[in-house]
Amino acid sequence: MAHLLSIDDVADDLEEILNWAITFKGDQEVAPAFTPLDGMAIGSIYEKPSTRTRVSFEVGINKLGGYPLTLLKGDIQLGKSETVGDTAQVLSRYLGGITYRCFGHADVVELADKSTVPVINALSDKHHPCQAAADLMTIKEKFDEMQGIKIAWVGDGNNVLHDLVLAAAILGCDVHWAVPKGYEPDSDVVARATTFAEKSGSTLTATNDPVEAVTNADVIYTDVFISMGEEDMVDKMDDFNGFQINDELISHAKDDYLFMHCLPAHRGEEVTDSVMDSSNSVVFDQAENRMWAQMSLLTYLVDKEAWETYAELLEFD
Repeated sequence: MAHLLSIDDVADDLEEILNWAITFKGDQEVAPAFTPLDGMAIGSIYEKPSTRTRVSFEVGINKLGGYPLTLLKGDIQLGKSETVGDTAQVLSRYLGGITYRCFGHADVVELADKSTVPVINALSDKHHPCQAAADLMTIKEKFDEMQGIKIAWVGDGNNVLHDLVLAAAILGCDVHWAVPKGYEPDSDVVARATTFAEKSGSTLTATNDPVEAVTNADVIYTDVFISMGEEDMVDKMDDFNGFQINDELISHAKDDYLFMHCLPAHRGEEVTDSVMDSSNSVVFDQAENRMWAQMSLLTYLVDKEAWETYAELLEFD
């Protein structure tokens, strides 16, 4: 059974998955009648509040002909009177697929291990593959060639960075990340990304200097400095002095750079209004593309034959 727990789970077909999403997004003829999830319920479990993830999955599943079933943590027995593994086996009897937005990555791993239907990690503390798919889809829409594009990350070495580095390395983009000391991305993720980079020819560079990271960058990306669940870590903000994306910092990037943020943004903290609202900003394109990228991923995992049929019909690859 194929699952998506991190973006490298679909490494072999990632570029085709993104091409599929871009084509499907712009298709006004075939796509509206393409319903591979017809008669199928897809369950989405949420341990954390969500705007983009919940709405993009519910609307996307509906567009594909399926029935989105949202399961909030307080509504089900997950991890309380029933184990994650038992919940997975029960839900597999009802659903065609499961998405899971959780805190601990071990929980989505356990869910996938016991599930007999595809499981998509809709965010865990270690990985955010759906965001990476949307991010690289957005970049792919803006650039004719992915090879050698410089993506600069400035901020925390978190779950979003993990899958961004993996996806970029798979597709041949260069990634320079600037994080404060002590906030580096997980070494095992960097090792996996390095293996992909060696195959694709991309370059991965770590630094603690935001200016070094963004110099001549094609893309500048940041995320909140204090993530959901870290609200009590107020002292953490001090470690990110000098890491704000502002007019001075972006002056070192290319004039036509793209600004990216996975949202929600804490304006005035990791990014200024002038950058967030500039013509270089593609943050709302990213947000929209969460839906299209996830629709491609869902079809790919739940009904691979239908996914391939659509690809062959439009011959986008």
